[in-house]
Amino acid sequence: MGTMIQLTASDGHHLAAYRADPQQGAARGGVVVIQEIFGVNSHIRAVTDGFAADGYVAVAPAMFDRVERGIDIGYTADTIAKGRELRAGVALDDAMRDVAAAVEAASGKGKVGLVGYCWGGYVAWMAAARVGGLAAVVSYYGGGVIESASEQPRCPVMLHFGERDSISPPEGIRAFRAAQPAAAVHVYEADHGFNCDQRGSHHKPSADLARDRTVSFFREHVG
Repeated sequence: MGTMIQLTASDGHHLAAYRADPQQGAARGGVVVIQEIFGVNSHIRAVTDGFAADGYVAVAPAMFDRVERGIDIGYTADTIAKGRELRAGVALDDAMRDVAAAVEAASGKGKVGLVGYCWGGYVAWMAAARVGGLAAVVSYYGGGVIESASEQPRCPVMLHFGERDSISPPEGIRAFRAAQPAAAVHVYEADHGFNCDQRGSHHKPSADLARDRTVSFFREHVG
């Protein structure tokens, strides 16, 4: 459904991105999709296609291109280790530059929202505070989000957590809610990665509900 494009960050770095456009009617706006630690793989491309089907210009930047290009891996112990190694090589400031380039690419048809998963959930939360031009941000189970509760988002934010996710224990979620009372925080009877239908932790009821909430959030704030 989509095509690969090239983006240029503010420091001159060129990165790939997967772009999918609505097939019917005018676009409602844009949605930037931030990957897990597995690259712009088949799951992230399917997620991006889904937001295009909802009426948005959807762009998924290749956030690991600064470390290694063309990352598209699956969900095994070896690829998890590989993904973590790649993630460690991406500086936060560089990630914000790459997000900003994707926001610009998605901005031609109206307001822009952003959604991120796993590591991308952390990137999404940080982008809400540090990247301009965003109308709404949604974070799924991002490692490091709870520890970064002091960030001050510049747009409405929604966060999805799994109650069995060890990186976001209940006491951490409670502390986050106290620090960010304006954020829409939802907790599901699920583990980390519950949105991804290629992972053993996939939990369809939670994924469907979280997606419905995400799309409604974008309808309200993006278009």
